[in-house]
Amino acid sequence: MNLFRKIHLWLSVPFGIIITLVCFSGAMLIFEPEITRSVKSDVYYVISSEGEPLPLGELMETVKATLPDSVSITGVTVYADRDRTYQVNLSKPRRASLFIDQYSGQITGKYERIGFFSTMFKLHRWLLDSANPHSDGVKVGKLLVGISTLIFVIALVTGVIIWWPRAHKNFRRSMSVSFKDGWRGLWKSLHVAGGMYALVFVLAMSLTGLTWSFNWYRTAFYAVCGVDHTPRNFGASTNEKSVESGRGNGGRDSEGRGDHRGGRRGEHGEGRGEGRRHHSEFGRWQQVYDKLKSQNPDAPQITVGPETASVTLGVTGNGRASDKYEFNRRSGEVNPVSKYADSVPADKLRGWIYAVHTGSWGGMLTRILWLLGALLGASLPLTGYYIWIKHLRHPKKNAKIDKN
Repeated sequence: MNLFRKIHLWLSVPFGIIITLVCFSGAMLIFEPEITRSVKSDVYYVISSEGEPLPLGELMETVKATLPDSVSITGVTVYADRDRTYQVNLSKPRRASLFIDQYSGQITGKYERIGFFSTMFKLHRWLLDSANPHSDGVKVGKLLVGISTLIFVIALVTGVIIWWPRAHKNFRRSMSVSFKDGWRGLWKSLHVAGGMYALVFVLAMSLTGLTWSFNWYRTAFYAVCGVDHTPRNFGASTNEKSVESGRGNGGRDSEGRGDHRGGRRGEHGEGRGEGRRHHSEFGRWQQVYDKLKSQNPDAPQITVGPETASVTLGVTGNGRASDKYEFNRRSGEVNPVSKYADSVPADKLRGWIYAVHTGSWGGMLTRILWLLGALLGASLPLTGYYIWIKHLRHPKKNAKIDKN
């Protein structure tokens, strides 16, 4: 038992601060989409949802008229919520998109990650490492996050081993927070009981999060799940990108949205004229959407792009699950090309890993539990440091508390 105590302590001490930062930043990201939509409601929601939306072709021509020649429209995402603006996905920069009021035809703004969440994301993934996370070479921040997460898993397991003999004698006391022995007793009970309450949640986050840190771990994780790891199918990345950016994932550099509002009245008419002259480019998008909507009336969102479309199947479970289609841009004939039920196991598992890591698999309830679990996880190194420092200063005085 003393060996596990030493492993628990001396692995946690050098990496505890990083573990706290990773857990805290992860907790801050759980409700990013809702907070972003609330703060920027004028971008994500229409002023009035009365009447019928304008045709997709007309809306796309309106957006196209504002874009430089080097940027093209890669798709539009329509949400089941009639009050949500349409999200128009662009070819560049990465994950760029605009939002348009489907009833008035006015562009409401562009996707911009709130600065706080952008910082939290970079802290969570790369410890604010300035290196480009998509370039080749070793990323120090990413490596430290991965090592710290692995250490956290070991600390959690050894913590359970240390806790079990005490819990076996008095389970109720081992799971309670008490001020009986003063501040040190309080922090110790918070550390022990808090760790047990958060155990399942932080283990789920850590074990899934490690799949983004190490290739060897990802391969082993897939193998344990009975799945051969295969590279992601980027052939349908257009539609996947629109779903992901709609949830507020991933940062991107962008300018303010004022440029899209300025001069809109003059450009709006031009956009409609362009629509009549080049009707074929977006001419079948509305037809395709209407057909897919009639076939999938409960779909939370449908994305239509150039000759491709996707239907998101739900918001719980694997939230990235979707059926993909192709259509003839001249006739509008729609054919399924990749049903989620027929997807390769690796693609399904990849979506489930993300759902479990973020707590989105069970809807609002699991996300709240994941938030609380992540915050408790962030507190564990801090309470552990407090107990350790107090023990170093007063080893004899605190020996009695350690035995309780």
